[in-house]
Amino acid sequence: MLTKTQAAEKLLQLDDLLILCHRNPDGDTLGSGFALCRALLNIGKRARVFCQDKIPDKFRYMVPEMPEFEPKHLISVDVADFALFGDKTEEQIALYGPVELAIDHHPSHRPFAQELYLEGNSASCCEIIWELLNEKKDCWKLDRTIADCLYTGVATDTGCFKFSNTSPRTHRIAAELIEMGADYVTINKVMFDTKTFEELKLERLALDRLWMSEDGKIAVMTITKELMEEAEVDETGLDAITSLPRKIEGVEVGITLKQRGETEFKVSVRTGETTSASDICAHFGGGGHARAAGCQFEGLSTGEIQKKMVEAAYQEMGRG
Repeated sequence: MLTKTQAAEKLLQLDDLLILCHRNPDGDTLGSGFALCRALLNIGKRARVFCQDKIPDKFRYMVPEMPEFEPKHLISVDVADFALFGDKTEEQIALYGPVELAIDHHPSHRPFAQELYLEGNSASCCEIIWELLNEKKDCWKLDRTIADCLYTGVATDTGCFKFSNTSPRTHRIAAELIEMGADYVTINKVMFDTKTFEELKLERLALDRLWMSEDGKIAVMTITKELMEEAEVDETGLDAITSLPRKIEGVEVGITLKQRGETEFKVSVRTGETTSASDICAHFGGGGHARAAGCQFEGLSTGEIQKKMVEAAYQEMGRG
């Protein structure tokens, strides 16, 4: 694994760079990717970001004008497992790869790149990007737009600094980004205090179908394609709904099933202080963080997935 200095030096050396994000993109993978892309563009290099899925509209402010070119180097940001890229990204890797460097903060990271820079104690990948850019600060032209990207990732991966992964360093980095000009008021409002009517409708429909265990410690919410069609919401509107089951008083494990393809489901798990979400998801080849993790299923019914997830949750409950 690379040291911080080695990773920072490598980023400066690269040109014609394709930056890969994980599918179902969130604020951290996009914030990391576009912050790094903007930093490279600012010093005259060519870079662009590639993601399997559509970028949600609320993140469009981060996207710069990116040049077209034949990539010579590939790196990934906030990707814990090769399976999280998706078919279209895998095609890019097959065409231009391999992935030379993976930058990540997930302790459950499964190595797939030639080189890795991992900080498993970082609350977000954007914290790591900030540290790497600052390692060679005099070589970069950092500006407000980069601060906006990085602040977005830091804020969203910590639940606006409410999650237990938030550290003193997280707050110090956020303060530095605000001093750089990050529009934290607008970003926080868009990320945490704004929902479309359709998203609220989906929440109502999903809560109407919520399953609770008899002891009230596990809550499962299932979002099918039919439910999304009824609410007129696509996959980009599912980000905020993941945390709902864990918000119910007494719930230790909140599980959200989200249908992607005809037979494919992404499962997001959020847990309290005594249960590891990552360990629950590891039963099915997934992973993530202690309080937030995910896994995927193919070819099973929602009832079968729910049964497996609940059984795994009870096995892990109290061990985290």
